[in-house]
Amino acid sequence: MSRLRVLTVVHHRNAAIGVFADADAELVEWLPHEAPPPALDGFDAALIFGADAQVDQEDTRPWLRPEKRLVRDLLERATPVLGVCFGSQLLAEAAGAEVRQSARPEIGWHEVELTADGRTDPLLGFLPARFESLQYHHYEWLLPPGAVALARSAVCLQAFRLPDRPVWGVQFHPEVTESDFGEWLDGWEDDAGAVATGLDPDAIRAETAPKIGAWNAVGRELSARFFDQANLAQAAKPPA
Repeated sequence: MSRLRVLTVVHHRNAAIGVFADADAELVEWLPHEAPPPALDGFDAALIFGADAQVDQEDTRPWLRPEKRLVRDLLERATPVLGVCFGSQLLAEAAGAEVRQSARPEIGWHEVELTADGRTDPLLGFLPARFESLQYHHYEWLLPPGAVALARSAVCLQAFRLPDRPVWGVQFHPEVTESDFGEWLDGWEDDAGAVATGLDPDAIRAETAPKIGAWNAVGRELSARFFDQANLAQAAKPPA
């Protein structure tokens, strides 16, 4: 089987593919705010990562419109896609869901619970029924029509799979490295929503240090499972 060619949609250099880079695939990076969308022919899968943008900021971030068209094209092609945080919100919106500000931000370590479907899901099923996840988000998505809810936290839904397609969205951050997360915390005072939580970024940083190694192992396993699903989808395609 040929090596997967994967489009990675990256919005910031410190919110990139992280530990997902350890997977065995050809990763082709695209930064929407730096270049027009690439042609999708020849890509076997796509990964869409986080951003400090929100999905409703098209007027102030005009690169969002072409990115949203690309996401819709990926869904129409039934390309295997995994969206993380902002990426999951773009996927949910493209699939017909409402994306909105959540009741409160989730920043730092938060417990997530798998649903019954999540416990048997090929992507998330290796996780414990309850697990701690690393998060940084202010918005949430509602479940897209026909999608399967896979996980939730006390604040919002945390993972979904679209029906009959290898497309997943996760609200938590399985990809992030300690250094990148540290840079997010360095910008705390520039994030009014984070400041308003009253949380202490240094306390979050200290809590992260002993936990990030095990969390990065989760991220590597999750990405490997996604690429396994993308390989299966590729193998099931009829010959050209």
